[in-house]
Amino acid sequence: MKPRVAIACQGGGSQTAFTAGVFKALFESRVQEHFNIVSLSGTSGGALCAFLIWYALKKGETPAWRRLIDFWEDNAAQGYQEQFFNDCIIKTLEMVSRGQLPQFNVSPASPLLKAASSVVNQGMRSRFTDLKELLEAHVDFAELAAWGAQTEPPVLLLGACNILSGKLHKFNSYREPIRVEHLLASACIPNLFPAVSIGDEAYWDGLFSDNPPIDRLIKGDFVGKDNIAQEIWVIKINPTATDKIPTEPDDILDRRNELEGNVSLFQGLRQVEYLNELLLKGAFCQDFLARLDIAAPVKLPKSFPDDPDQPFHIPMIEMSEDLVGTLNYESKLDRSPANIRRLIADGEKQGRSFLESRLASLGA
Repeated sequence: MKPRVAIACQGGGSQTAFTAGVFKALFESRVQEHFNIVSLSGTSGGALCAFLIWYALKKGETPAWRRLIDFWEDNAAQGYQEQFFNDCIIKTLEMVSRGQLPQFNVSPASPLLKAASSVVNQGMRSRFTDLKELLEAHVDFAELAAWGAQTEPPVLLLGACNILSGKLHKFNSYREPIRVEHLLASACIPNLFPAVSIGDEAYWDGLFSDNPPIDRLIKGDFVGKDNIAQEIWVIKINPTATDKIPTEPDDILDRRNELEGNVSLFQGLRQVEYLNELLLKGAFCQDFLARLDIAAPVKLPKSFPDDPDQPFHIPMIEMSEDLVGTLNYESKLDRSPANIRRLIADGEKQGRSFLESRLASLGA
């Protein structure tokens, strides 16, 4: 029987084009012949990638990665004006981070900002500056609404933060149809976009909650008893370690962002690791475990490089060191075609390497 796998996708803006490359490699290498993908989760840009793969799988599309890669190609700056706009934004942000330019804070809901944006955006595709329109160009959300809740695998979980209640939130395909507002909420960076209102609630970026959702992937109440993962693979954007102490303002900002992005991920992994320890020590009765179809610890990626090499640990899927060394905080907003292409290419390379290693450990 094929192992049941959940794939969790960390957020990180444009850098999650790496995730698109990983998915392309996994499905080109026929991952489903060896593993049963029972759930997908994601936050922010990771949520967009997980969603587009989930949607393609639900529709039975071949290849499953095509729609995701098309999205990222459409999301990249096209034509002189879009590329000029993108480059100006990135260079300006880099200068602000270095202290070379003053920082001006303007509300994303400001009428003045909206008026200025309408002028600046002239000559660019509307979906280049409107994520909702971009998503609707690639997904039929009316079709999704007609589907209703999806209890058959894979199940999709999207992380967001309810800013009114202060509680973490997961939009869950097992319980409700996925809406475009769910994706916008998960990707709502508060200093760039107004809060996303859904009913009486309002949401910000899922980076404030679970990046990405982990613990719900092994809870039958959230994904269904038959969809509980035996392995969790994490497509990780933020590096864990660094080889130098940041001292310059831009380096401090970059490292702080990386650490903040990893906090909830490691907390989620630690929680599941603790449950694994209890299981290994016989803390649960067999009748209870049988009802949940749990026979062994959940196989997890290593949280930290110095973790003991326990048999239920598997590697994360991470960027190559060469690529990480060229990235900074501003590159998470860089939609230049060159940046998107190199991220996708590295994702393909790392995704193939991960799957080859995983299959070798299974003797496949």
